[in-house]
Amino acid sequence: MARAMDEKTTIMEPAPSTAAPAGAAAPAVAAKDRPIVFLQAISRRFRQGRSTLEILKNIELAVWPGQSVALVAPSGAGKSTLLHIAGLLERADTGEVYLDGAATSQLTDIQRTRIRRTDIGFVYQFHHLLPEFSALENVMLPQMIRGLKKSEARTRAAELLSYLGLKDRLTHQPAELSGGEQQRVAIARAVANAPRILLADEPTGNLDQRTSERVFGTLTQLVRASGVAAVIATHNLDIAAQMDRRVTIREGTVVELE
Repeated sequence: MARAMDEKTTIMEPAPSTAAPAGAAAPAVAAKDRPIVFLQAISRRFRQGRSTLEILKNIELAVWPGQSVALVAPSGAGKSTLLHIAGLLERADTGEVYLDGAATSQLTDIQRTRIRRTDIGFVYQFHHLLPEFSALENVMLPQMIRGLKKSEARTRAAELLSYLGLKDRLTHQPAELSGGEQQRVAIARAVANAPRILLADEPTGNLDQRTSERVFGTLTQLVRASGVAAVIATHNLDIAAQMDRRVTIREGTVVELE
């Protein structure tokens, strides 16, 4: 498995983008210089009684392949909203989300779902594993939904889980795993379809410090080995310091931190 990860082949080989151009095109640049995800002039507001609460204001954020970005901001600042928009789970009120240079605002819900299934991986604070399935089966399922044969999905899932230190836990159900082990299964599930973008919302926020560091170490190792673009929301400044870039949301706008 180490050889496969080093060469960025098999499981972690980036899948072809399924995004189709829609609406205005992103600025023309060479593919190698183009961000895999580009949020352009993104705004999001919510009605609160008779008033309007503006969460995101003209957000600009670009992330390149192989780059890890820490999103550090207090609760309520809009971190989850930004990740949901970047991951096509939520639509912005204004602005455009470009994935690999293709605009997505005019895509249908079916097209957005297809992109989420193949190009975007999600990791949440709570693992959300299916309790009746084993660790292996939880990682096999997204691959089979995508259309991979059961035997191939099983092989890929076993390799990923072994790489993440769970070789002896393949047949265990979530209730039989520790919190850190459950989150590592969730990470394996998120990257099972070789996404080009990984979005993580406080992935270690529900773990103790020692387990948190181990899980985050595993996550960053996987990001660097695969070349996936990663945006990780966290309150942990020590974790954020280990990433390539650090940004925050200040008064609704993304600000780069030193």
